[in-house]
Amino acid sequence: QVQLVESGGGLVQAGGSLRLSCTASGRTFSTLTMGWFRQAPGKERDFVAAIIYNKNTGYANSVKDRFTISRDNAKNTVYLQMNSLKPEDTAIYYCAASPRPDVTARMDYWGQGTQVTVSS
Repeated sequence: QVQLVESGGGLVQAGGSLRLSCTASGRTFSTLTMGWFRQAPGKERDFVAAIIYNKNTGYANSVKDRFTISRDNAKNTVYLQMNSLKPEDTAIYYCAASPRPDVTARMDYWGQGTQVTVSS
């Protein structure tokens, strides 16, 4: 089992920045693929970004060049740096984990989510 706890969400104006954090416990963090997903009201949950053990990354086209995913294996933490935020980035952001070394892997573990609201 893997437990995931997100933090860092909040309210920000368009054009601003936020950094989300997700701390994992329960399994060797360095071997996990870590991902961020988001769900806007009335929409399905969508992939945002993922990072595997060797720090290879993948991004959704909608966030490429604005968001950066990174990990600190010593702290069991994955980050999502979000810059140039837009109102359409408003969503609940979920941290997720998978034992499979692939940025497109199906995620087995999920956090509780953190709200990000971008005002225009």
